[in-house]
Amino acid sequence: MALIALGVTGGIGAYKAVEVVRGLQKRGHDVVAIMTANATRFVGPITFEAITRRPVITDQFAPGANADIEHIALASTIDLLLVAPATANILGKFANGIADDFLSTLYVATRAPVLVAPAMNTQMFAHEAVRRNLDTLAARGVRFVEPGEGYLACGWIGKGRLAEPDEIVAAAEAVLRPEGPLRGTRVLVTAGPTYEDFDPVRYVGNRSSGRMGFAIAAEAARRGAEVTLVAGPTAVEPPAVRELVRVRSAVEMHEAVLARADQMAVVVMAAAVADYAPERRASQKVSKQGDTLTLTLKKTPDVLADLGKRRLANGAGPLLVGFAAETEDVVARARAKRERKHADLIVANDVSRADAGFEVDTNAVTIVGSSGADTVPLQSKSGVAAAILNRIEQLLQSRPAPARAR
Repeated sequence: MALIALGVTGGIGAYKAVEVVRGLQKRGHDVVAIMTANATRFVGPITFEAITRRPVITDQFAPGANADIEHIALASTIDLLLVAPATANILGKFANGIADDFLSTLYVATRAPVLVAPAMNTQMFAHEAVRRNLDTLAARGVRFVEPGEGYLACGWIGKGRLAEPDEIVAAAEAVLRPEGPLRGTRVLVTAGPTYEDFDPVRYVGNRSSGRMGFAIAAEAARRGAEVTLVAGPTAVEPPAVRELVRVRSAVEMHEAVLARADQMAVVVMAAAVADYAPERRASQKVSKQGDTLTLTLKKTPDVLADLGKRRLANGAGPLLVGFAAETEDVVARARAKRERKHADLIVANDVSRADAGFEVDTNAVTIVGSSGADTVPLQSKSGVAAAILNRIEQLLQSRPAPARAR
């Protein structure tokens, strides 16, 4: 059915990976095993070769292996990259783009879904560095099979033991054949800031990093949606999605979204779109003169409001979700915005908080809909994204059949 690359890293749970292969094969999948150098200290490559009936990849620079740039060739053909067990070391490499062996290079090169099953000492799993790496990967769309609790090889008792093979196989099946209201549904997500240039060097912008929008896009893709991501200028790596559209200004974002919105079942406007832009853009850099500089600003197109108006005029259209970044009267302003822009949901967050909103990995929001407001407490942005998608799925189930990918 599918070609799965199974990465095996250096942990005692490596022996369970043998049963993972068998379980995947029983489901009709083909498996190619990639072992790190330390993994071979726990299980011999010949074991996986015998079971998979394929050569086991253990060396990125094995003689003859580079004729077809093997990691690139494999990256473009696999349907899933599954890593079990995934040590703290490999999680750190994946999160930080370190590609110093075959498995880490394959991760950077592939655009296939990625599923990892962490396994390590309890203290290691709880360490801030490991948790941050997990959050980074989750924001990119990586899926996880949570480790189990019990006796560990080190003698400790706690969370960190590799999940059972049946759980890992079931999780792989869920990735390859996702079920739920979003499966095959077209979803458009906007993310990041817009930059409004006033000369070839300078611009008016905001502090949005794009992390929240990227987390929503990643979670939607994880649930089987066909995701289009319209992203402003960001330094954060976007998740793997069906279509990535890069824009810079509010006008460009307006054009990109409205050109695609009619084909979507859901539009989530998580981007921090500039409300105003310089009235004129100087053709040359504005020289420093005097003690003050006056800029005349004009309103930019309101993407969410225009989508709401078009839906009212047509009597149909995508489910609309907007964001409200506020510093006071957060929920009241979100309610007013939802009514004014004819949105189904408004996700409100207090960006005056140091631990939520812009430029941080965590967020706390209130989801405002026609039936009331739900508070989502402070947590990772991937966790907040899951809560938002849960509400979207509830609304989709009460609406006519959504647009499906073709």
